[in-house]
Amino acid sequence: MTSSTEQRLLGSIPTRLLINGAWQDSASGLKFAVDDPATGAELTTVADASAVDARAAMDAAAGAQASWAATAPRDRSDILRRAFELVRANADDFALLITLEMGKTLAEARAEVNYGAEFFRWFSEEAVRAEGRYTPAPDGNARLLVTKKPVGPCLLITPWNFPLAMATRKLAPAIAAGCTSIIKPAPLTPLTTLLLAEIMIEAGVPAGVVNVIPTSTAATTVAPVIADPRLRKLSFTGSTAVGQKLLAQAAPTVLRTSMELGGNAPFLVFEDADLDSAIEGALAAKLRNIGQACTAANRFYVHEDIAESFVAKLAERFTAKRIGRGTGDGIEIGPLIDETSRSKVHGLVEEALRSGATAIAGGAPLPGPGWFYPPTVLTNVPVGARILNEEIFGPVAPIATFRTEEQAIALANATPYGLAAYAYTNDLSRMLRLTEQLETGMLGINAGVISNPAAPFGGVKQSGLGREGGREGIEEYLETTYVGIANPR
Repeated sequence: MTSSTEQRLLGSIPTRLLINGAWQDSASGLKFAVDDPATGAELTTVADASAVDARAAMDAAAGAQASWAATAPRDRSDILRRAFELVRANADDFALLITLEMGKTLAEARAEVNYGAEFFRWFSEEAVRAEGRYTPAPDGNARLLVTKKPVGPCLLITPWNFPLAMATRKLAPAIAAGCTSIIKPAPLTPLTTLLLAEIMIEAGVPAGVVNVIPTSTAATTVAPVIADPRLRKLSFTGSTAVGQKLLAQAAPTVLRTSMELGGNAPFLVFEDADLDSAIEGALAAKLRNIGQACTAANRFYVHEDIAESFVAKLAERFTAKRIGRGTGDGIEIGPLIDETSRSKVHGLVEEALRSGATAIAGGAPLPGPGWFYPPTVLTNVPVGARILNEEIFGPVAPIATFRTEEQAIALANATPYGLAAYAYTNDLSRMLRLTEQLETGMLGINAGVISNPAAPFGGVKQSGLGREGGREGIEEYLETTYVGIANPR
């Protein structure tokens, strides 16, 4: 990609707020910068929404709700299908934009575009299947009618690590169910959401149905919206700490919430595993998105009989990865999102090394501009090390060993989180035991990537509430109404 291509794209992106179908400056006139994590240089600036703008977006969403809910499911489905086709038609622009503002390689950005677009296609098909039921009461003296209807205006708060897919994963079921929405993208990566909003307008979304309010002051900007009784749904993807604060804010109005929060995914490799397959799975589960994924393998527990071979092979593959700006030819690992993230990752590594771990690959930030950190393999990591108990969000694989299946399960479950887990084994009975005993919302068996728009995504314990994707995803945006009807005689 040339700088002229990048500048053309950046110059074409709307950088204002989208409220009630119109692009507008923030009420304060303020803007904030969006930087390239590979260089630290400013890419562009966008309008910085305030509480005033958030209230205007809430007014727009509430005002459009009744007519949007009354829109035929087939019409909502057609809009989502057009959005799917438009995202695919603009895939190159979306991929380059994701790479510029988030840092992942173009290959991974293209994969995200395909993944993100699929939520539009999936929920275009689910929009016409929000089914209820009609049955006689067990005693025969009444009829039971159960119907579904949209929950109402939604606030969708998205993270920076998958700026397209996290927006489509929330927006698509909201549209399918007949809900209006206010999207607050992460300030580190708002450009992809703004381009997506332009696509939604082109797809035929009416004014007020989708509103976008980028802001650098999230807490104060969205607080009045969360407190507004007209808001009926909050969907958030981010850290558990922020999720807990949002749940507290949602309590006074008993606001319906979906929370996809932090993870601490274990990656278990048993003695009977296909070692080469486990290595490929480890690369995918750890290095996808530069390790900046809530589903990323965070802790590696390897059977002691094969640990030495696993470590050697993994370190060899980690060391061979080409690091650089995501637009470069053959680049496999881009930068971390910002200096704060890189400092946190390195702090966890340093603490593990001080506690007795050994760095077999990587272990220190790369010099020069940008926020690069090399793929790192740590061995002999003590069980109590913070790096095994805290989400790393970087390309670091801490490895410990186990002797028995029972020990592996206990280690995997020894966390307040339960979003994803991975296990490599060829023992079918063990697979079933793991399915039943691991405390996790999602489990990959001999697979390092498990996210799929057709599957329910979400966690247990402090990893969240609710599910996104799959048939379950649209239910998060629907209310159930029961009607008791006297026996028709």
